[in-house]
Order: sequence, then C-alpha cells, then structure tokens
Amino acid sequence: MTHPDAIVIGTGVIGAATAFELAKAGYKTLSLDRNAQPGHGSTAGSCAIIRMHYSTLDGTAFAWEGYHYWRDWADYLGLPPGTDLAPFKECGCLVMKTPANDHLAKHLRFARELSIPHEEWTPQDITARLPVYSLDSFAPPKRPDQEGFGEPNGGHLAGGVYWPHAGYVTDPALSAKNLIDAAKLHGAETRLGVEVTEILAENGRTKGVRLATGEEIHAPVVINVAGPGSARINEMAGVTDDMTIATRPLRQEVVHIPAPPGFDFERNGTIVSDSDIACYCRPEHGNHILVGSEDPDCDPHDWAASDTDYNREFTDQWTTQALRYAQRVPSLGIPGRARGVVDLYDAATDWIPIYDKSALPGFYMACGTSGNQYKNAPIAGKLMAALVDYCEAGADHDADPLQFELPYIGRTVDAGFYSRKRPINEDSSFSVLG
Repeated sequence: MTHPDAIVIGTGVIGAATAFELAKAGYKTLSLDRNAQPGHGSTAGSCAIIRMHYSTLDGTAFAWEGYHYWRDWADYLGLPPGTDLAPFKECGCLVMKTPANDHLAKHLRFARELSIPHEEWTPQDITARLPVYSLDSFAPPKRPDQEGFGEPNGGHLAGGVYWPHAGYVTDPALSAKNLIDAAKLHGAETRLGVEVTEILAENGRTKGVRLATGEEIHAPVVINVAGPGSARINEMAGVTDDMTIATRPLRQEVVHIPAPPGFDFERNGTIVSDSDIACYCRPEHGNHILVGSEDPDCDPHDWAASDTDYNREFTDQWTTQALRYAQRVPSLGIPGRARGVVDLYDAATDWIPIYDKSALPGFYMACGTSGNQYKNAPIAGKLMAALVDYCEAGADHDADPLQFELPYIGRTVDAGFYSRKRPINEDSSFSVLG
C-alpha cells in the first residue's frame, strides 16, 4: 500500500484496535511496527487485566464498556471459525478497602451510577475465597530496608469490593494479532520490522512518514500509537508545545511466583488490588501468582531515557514486591531465582491516556496508555476512528470536543476528557490504577 488513507504507528493492542476500527469505517490503513510480530512491544509484557473500577467516572464508564468486547471477543472480531483467539478468564477482581482509597466510597458510587455488578465483601468473605490471606494491615507501604517493614501496624483490613466480571487475558500478544488479522479482513495492511524516523508535513499538514531506509509513505492521516516510543514520535512531529500532558517510558518489574502450598491460586484465586501493601496480583499459568506494584511513594520511579535501551534485568524491586506480597500471604515461598517481566509503561503525567488530535492537522495520538488501558483497547480504537472522522470532516475538537457514545452501555462521554491540553486531573490515582 503506497498511498494509504491512514498510517497507524504501532501494532500493540491499542494500535491494532485502531487499525481494525478505521478499516471497518472504510479507511485504507497501513500499520507500521519495528517489531517482527504484532503485539510484541509493551503489549506482550502487559498483565492484561480487564477491570471496571477507576478513580474517575469517565474512566469507569470507558472500562465498563471495554469489558463487553472481551466478553464477546469472537463476535467482535468476526474471524473465521477455528481461529486461535486470546482467552479471557473471568475470575473477578477484589479491591481491598483501605484509608488510602477512602474505603472505595467513590468507586462504589461510580459502580452504582453505571449499574456495574459488584459485591461488598466482609473480612470473612475474603478469607473464605482466599484462605491463605492474612488481613493484618501493614500501611503505609515500605521498602524492606525501612524500619518496620513486615511488621503489622495493629490494624486489620475492613473488607473489600468484588467485581465478578473482571478477569484477564492469558496471551495479550495474541489479542493484538487477533485484531490485526480482523483488520486485514477489511483491507488493512501491515508492515513489520520497519522503523519510522520522521513525520512528514507539507503546507502545515501531515503528509506521511519516512522510514529508516529512506522510504517515504504518504498519507493524510498518521496516528501515533507507539507505546513507550510515543514521546519520541510526538517530538518528531513537533507537536509537544501545546501539550499540558506529557508521556514518558517508565520501567516496571512484574513478579511471577509460585502459589503457596495447598492452594490452587490459578483455579480458585482472583485479581486483588491491595493499596495497604501497594501490590496487585492475578492468577498466572502453572499455579503461579503475578504480582505488580501500585507505585507507592516509597518506590522511586525508574524513568527510562530511551524506549529501546534500558535495563532488562531484575533488580531489588523484584524482591521488594515479592516480600510486600508475602506480608499478605505468610505461607508464600519466595524462590531464589527471579522470574517475571521487565518492560516499559507509556505513562502520562496524570496516568490518564491521551486520545486526541494534535497541533499538526492530520496527526493524531493514542498515548500514555500503559499500565491501565489494555482493557480499553477495543473502545479506544472506536474512539480514535470516530475522532479521525470528526476532525477530518472539519470539526474543531479542541473547541468543541467530540461527544462519543459507548454503544454497549448507552452512555455518551466527552472525548475532551482525554485531551492532550487538559489540566492535570487531580481525581486520578496518579498510579497504574489510573
């Protein structure tokens, strides 16, 4: 495809969903990625949790809408019968009530307003589902070298809220490939193993891209969905001056650790978000537990100078997360060999993504999505396709933001919520929780 209608930079799960939705809308799309396979950037390292609790009402509505596409994954894609599809395991998600999250008062209000199924659990409910759990409180979260680490503070967790429809996708890279394959059914094309080195413009408008080989590909629309490389692509396009929200690559470590003896966490466990110890977890293949960090204040952020050249080895952060989780699960055994994932987030200033146009007409961005937007990929793709339609028809999205309908839940959201020019959203958790 030498003259596509739209170039999508990135074949991660959100880039792939954007290409799919544009192709369904009639655009000739060309997806470009430096990786050799779709979804093999930061998407492959995603914990791929599908949840519907957020710290903002718009974020909650977006996530609740997004769940329905994973539930109906085969129907949404329309791929031939027998296609290998990424499985969605609906194991539920428990969020502990703590002072740090105001005992989930806001989350409960949003869940009720949006009619999202949820249950309030007592401490007895929690230990009935998770008998290996201790509900001692250890707040505030600490590092192992800080005084009092591992010592209960004398309090106990007051219970939690359980969202039964939450779950996780076992193969996030495959989900991106599913989307790319679905896009191809509508005429979309993909080129892998190519590096974008320049965003081309002419007469004040996007003209296309130049590759590392020197080849130019011209298109009136270019969409930056480059994950941790998004900041670099935005700089190439010269569009950062009017952005109040920036994106940066943030290095993360995720722990894979065996479940404690006598408990099948893979079969009987659930996703747990626990701000008392600043960890979240989910079941992992082989009766393992995946443990990630909720970015407490005591942990320094490891911002990467480059989205390609960063430390891919485990550090003492792996041990810190394993030991924090062992506070909650005293029978947990911690192996001598670190296993898990080291990868990058594409983190926005307030941990809420940018789904927006830019100061350069024809150049769009779906950035700052890592850590908490995997679950929203299908509806984010629909939003980006609608935004391109809206702006290319001559609308001024900055002055009159797109009003976007969430088809499953029948709610309209103001797409200006995701603007690159928004004030920093003080209602955000300023963490992976979004």
